[in-house]
Amino acid sequence: MNRSEYFNYIEKKISFLSHRIKIRGKINLLDLNIYSETFFAEMLNKVLDLKLKNMNAIMQNVEGIDLIDEENKVIAQVSSTNTKTKIENSLKKDIIKQYSDYRFIFIPIVDDSPNFRNKKIANPYGINFNINEDIYDIPRILRMILNMSIQNQKDFYAFIRDELGDDIDIVKVDTNLATIINILAEENLSNVEPPQINDYEIERKIDFNHLQNAKDIIENYRVYYSKLDEKYKEFDKQGVNKSLSVFSTLFKQYNSLKRKIDDDVELFYTLIDEVVKYIQNSKNYVEIAYDELEMCVCIIVVDAFIRCKIFKNPKGYNHVATR
Repeated sequence: MNRSEYFNYIEKKISFLSHRIKIRGKINLLDLNIYSETFFAEMLNKVLDLKLKNMNAIMQNVEGIDLIDEENKVIAQVSSTNTKTKIENSLKKDIIKQYSDYRFIFIPIVDDSPNFRNKKIANPYGINFNINEDIYDIPRILRMILNMSIQNQKDFYAFIRDELGDDIDIVKVDTNLATIINILAEENLSNVEPPQINDYEIERKIDFNHLQNAKDIIENYRVYYSKLDEKYKEFDKQGVNKSLSVFSTLFKQYNSLKRKIDDDVELFYTLIDEVVKYIQNSKNYVEIAYDELEMCVCIIVVDAFIRCKIFKNPKGYNHVATR
């Protein structure tokens, strides 16, 4: 699924940045700490819906405050040290008096927060700071990203990619599976002719493979059998073995997953997810909305199921309709 791809990339990049800051700090290379203040300001803005900006844009070399959101009245310190003493040293800086009606948040960027719960923190100027709620370490930030909506997570992924580098290099090649998806995506699928297939035989195959919990998906998408058959015939006019190569790719994906997954229903749904990823990584894939792509993949996987290309067939199975 896209969600896992987005989050895995985000987590890898942020964790790597945090690790680099920590290692470089041990050899007194602090340039990344400075650059990271602005990065973490933008990141927290997206996660917490704030408008933080670097304090240096307003006042140079302010101790205890790195970021400020004047509209929402929030100040923040970004730190490579995560201790009770560090927090208290920030809270007792004289400049805190000027922001006594602000909320203070602490952002440790290299280590998980120790258990500060219910510990007393010296807060001489009484600024709004809750030690149980106002510390945003890397694991907490990642948990918030993990629970974003798919669209917000996609936007955050784009932000991280722009800031911290392109995605993992993948050598992309043209695939016939992506081509048939491109063709199918152009079709109007709202009105389809009832397929000429043997319903009883398909029911037998569903039962034979213990796929009762995936039956609704198979029932929903098998109506597109005739439409896809039509597209495969057109596709094969472009060259021999075109549709055969699609079925071969689906079988290889299925066979690979079958070695790892014992439950047939889980295998069925995982196959759909893996085919989606395969197509997204194809050079010739023309990007469409994720739900459209998933729908097209479901049509193709269900069709392959009906045609005996994936999953076991009961004895004497014949999906062709008899007249």
